[in-house]
Amino acid sequence: MTTPLVAGLAVGAAAYGARAALQAFNAWKTAAPRMRAFYKGGFQPEMNRREAALILGVRESAPEEKVKEAHRRIMIANHPDSGGSSFIATKVNEAKDMMMGKKRGGSNIF
Repeated sequence: MTTPLVAGLAVGAAAYGARAALQAFNAWKTAAPRMRAFYKGGFQPEMNRREAALILGVRESAPEEKVKEAHRRIMIANHPDSGGSSFIATKVNEAKDMMMGKKRGGSNIF
């Protein structure tokens, strides 16, 4: 008498688990792809260390070597001679100078 009851509960539990798994799979399949979140905002009038780190994609406490590597990687993609924006190149160079401690004098021409 108890064997059919236990078997019925086992089949019910398996069906319930399969239903939950199918629902989770369908939700995963239709979900939008997860993209890397980028900084949403314009440039500040006067660059600070936080903004420089956001532009280069490094931490504020990043060593000089990581800053140089990030600067090189970004400049290869955005250099004005290869079709990139001169404004972006200027901001990337300014960010590198800020992170390296070589703040340029004067204001930005843009």
